[in-house]
Amino acid sequence: MDKFDHAIIAQLRQNARASVSAIADEVGLSRSAVTERIKKLESSNVIRGYQVMLSESQKEGVAAYLEIQHKRARCTDVVPHFRAIPEVVSCYGVTGECDLIVLIRADTMRRLHEIREHIDTIDDIIKIKTHVVLNQWLG
Repeated sequence: MDKFDHAIIAQLRQNARASVSAIADEVGLSRSAVTERIKKLESSNVIRGYQVMLSESQKEGVAAYLEIQHKRARCTDVVPHFRAIPEVVSCYGVTGECDLIVLIRADTMRRLHEIREHIDTIDDIIKIKTHVVLNQWLG
């Protein structure tokens, strides 16, 4: 990735619905060059998709980040447990006291609690710390 790819990504982060013409004007490339670069970024999974971001007042359900500590040698050994839970939005291996950060979006607080209790029954899991999202200002 070069400076143009980074600039295109920055423009798409600001407005994923921006026209190719508008992005081309901002980054100083032709429309065809921007189109080709976006296609390459998508096909190489640098850009994995686009999404609608609702304001908190339009969202239903509850979101929470779980800090997970496990006893396996590698994080990839426990990730399949999280893939099996449909409400898991993302799972990150991180540095620090915990091993993984898992984002969950559930329809209800009760469902979030059920998911957390299920995760707690997994033998490889040592500790779970839950952070319920109260508001979101960016992203």
